[in-house]
Amino acid sequence: MYPIDFNYKMPAEWVKHTRTFISWPVQASMCYPEDFDAVCLGYAEIIEAIAEFEPVTVVVNSVDEDEAETLARLFKNERIEYLAIAHNDAWLRDNGPTFLVHDEGEVAGVNWHFNAWGGKYAPWDLDDQVAPEILRSCGLKQFDAPLVMEGGSLHVDGEGTLLTTEQCLLNPNRNPELTKGQIEAELKKFLNIRKVVWLKKGLDGDETDGHVDNIACFAAPGKILIQVCDNPEDKNYAITQENLKILGEETDALGRKFEIIPIQQPPKLFDRDKRLTLSYLNFYFVNGGIILPVFGGVAGATDQLAAQVLGKLFPERRIRTVNGRAIIREGGNVHCTTQQMPAG
Repeated sequence: MYPIDFNYKMPAEWVKHTRTFISWPVQASMCYPEDFDAVCLGYAEIIEAIAEFEPVTVVVNSVDEDEAETLARLFKNERIEYLAIAHNDAWLRDNGPTFLVHDEGEVAGVNWHFNAWGGKYAPWDLDDQVAPEILRSCGLKQFDAPLVMEGGSLHVDGEGTLLTTEQCLLNPNRNPELTKGQIEAELKKFLNIRKVVWLKKGLDGDETDGHVDNIACFAAPGKILIQVCDNPEDKNYAITQENLKILGEETDALGRKFEIIPIQQPPKLFDRDKRLTLSYLNFYFVNGGIILPVFGGVAGATDQLAAQVLGKLFPERRIRTVNGRAIIREGGNVHCTTQQMPAG
């Protein structure tokens, strides 16, 4: 039996949350372990920002004496609590559960297979068990999906439409034995959606193989935010032009044409000859607000524009900015670190 058979569905991210889950970083898994203390401060800023709006559960490997001392020093907010679950890496959007809500209010979750973005970072055995451990700790019904899937690779509008990229979901390092149609069929059964809108690629340099949460997301049913590039010399120009063309010709599950809201990308930023995946669309909805990564310096103008676009689009939400450079060298940002648990 599948979630769709029990009238469960994945709600849009902007619905009310019970809490946010986020994992504490693991030094041994980091690309730059020498940055561990700085990355921890970046996570602390994100956690404190979210806790201004809703409860936060921080998944920690173990609350040993040293870690307990660190966490006690960093966090004073009573909305922040800890849950000991062994994990290899800290990107909970991708290795955590996808929460579902029954039409009568009961919450459940999907447990996807996780293989560290196509086998890029071993080991990942502990990360593959994070979702069931969270669901078990919450006492929630668990649906085991036969797909390798990361939460950052999909967005839904809550009304039957799912947005993703071919670059990620059709990558042979995930589910090589499945066709596009078969992947769609599984998504429909497990998330209770009726239509998949396929963009081609994600942002240039994105080591997740093009997660959609860096390039486009739903702002409301029928409305899509997309990060755009105006420089034809930038690889993101061709990528976003192709995605804009697709969206301009597509409709959602209810047959509506999309209203497209562009957000200008920040200027390129490199680290050790590697382009960093800077995205304003890696923001995170919280109850009554939005946690927005901004990048400062030469990105000051686009930072301001992004905040203005989101402020105008969501006048009822407070735009809470955080330092978008704090954890980006590790490969992701605010949305990548978080997983919302919707209110039943």
